[in-house]
Amino acid sequence: MNGPSALATLRKVPVRSAVRWLIVGLIAVATVINYIDRNALAVMWPEIAKEVGATKDDYALLVTVFMLFYAAGQFLFGRLFDMIGTRLGFALSISVWSISIALHSVTHSMLSFSVVRAMLGVSEAGAWPGAVKANAEWFPARERALAQGIFNAGASIGAIVSAPAIAGLYLWLGWRGTFVLVGALGFLWLLPWLFVYRAGPDKHPWVSDAERRLIMEDQTGQQRADAPKVSVRSLLAHRQSWGMLACRFLLDPIWWLFVSWLPIYLAETFGFDIKQIGLFAWVPFVGAMLGSLSGGWLSGRLINAGHGVDRARKLSISLGCVIMAPALLGAVLANQPLFAVLAIAAVLFGFQIAIGNIQTLPGDLFDGRSVGTLAGLGGLAAVAGTLITTWLVPVLTRHSYAPIFILVAALVPLSLVALWWWTGPIHKLDRNDG
Repeated sequence: MNGPSALATLRKVPVRSAVRWLIVGLIAVATVINYIDRNALAVMWPEIAKEVGATKDDYALLVTVFMLFYAAGQFLFGRLFDMIGTRLGFALSISVWSISIALHSVTHSMLSFSVVRAMLGVSEAGAWPGAVKANAEWFPARERALAQGIFNAGASIGAIVSAPAIAGLYLWLGWRGTFVLVGALGFLWLLPWLFVYRAGPDKHPWVSDAERRLIMEDQTGQQRADAPKVSVRSLLAHRQSWGMLACRFLLDPIWWLFVSWLPIYLAETFGFDIKQIGLFAWVPFVGAMLGSLSGGWLSGRLINAGHGVDRARKLSISLGCVIMAPALLGAVLANQPLFAVLAIAAVLFGFQIAIGNIQTLPGDLFDGRSVGTLAGLGGLAAVAGTLITTWLVPVLTRHSYAPIFILVAALVPLSLVALWWWTGPIHKLDRNDG
């Protein structure tokens, strides 16, 4: 075959692209940076506390300040992403949080630490509603949980690399120099983001017809990005929204317990210094990374096998909960650091299977300019639950961490009640309210 006939045959072959995976990859890298930034204080806290004369209660106060402003940032950026779009929303969020973490280098008191942690909390919160919104715009339902899993795996990778990386940088530069260096990472990320990202798949010049059809396969009527914005009151008129919020309220404290307190738990329970924390604190987040990818793969596999979105999401979330609860009790019984971090790795494996599917629900329930708002409300609910456990940690861990582990284990079955008996059927509510 040659000449015009060969050329005609080639023209019939559909041109394929994978812009959606490039975008979620960039968002995952942003999440790695996000977690390096937020974990830096926890890893270096044993030494920072000595220099500034701070206590465990002071650290709990800083966690609370961060979480309060993180809650406000979830709602603020959720609405902002729906107003200005994903591209500019992410650029604003990461710019502010990079400046905030660099400013940690000039702090010298609990007041100045509180101010920069507040700035960091507000700005870092933007990554989550932004990711959920990008996911809804760029992925069909059968790929959405996997895309969310890749994004969440970025958080886990950030937690994995942050402990040894921050410990190494601390030994080289001290804590002030470390904060400056990690603050520069976000601005490096901005360059490819602004070059690659455009508005939805219908407007991106790199998206082929084949990829565009795939993204749009479960969409009818208006394009997601052009769908009308639904008010907060209308979003909360549905039981599905409240069920999702309840799941976030009950489960997110488990994640934040280990993100915020794992280095201090290792220091207090096993007498670890910063170098030893760097050697052990990354292990549980390997489990989290594997759970993120496994939960997304499982949900997509169930949908491809013929199960509806409702059943696929609920079965995946339930599996994660079934893994989480006994693993938490295993952490209670662990009396060696290796056994402890392996048990916590199992906890975070199950958590990420569950939470990745919960975080896809705003995109499963609503279209267009409402997804970021509902995702932001979910983050607000998550912070509300986390604040309660944050202030219980210093009270319940005076002698051991067993009481707080048992408490959060009890939240797992409650989340299953919220999922199966409160949430109701998962389907597009702004297309069919039946």
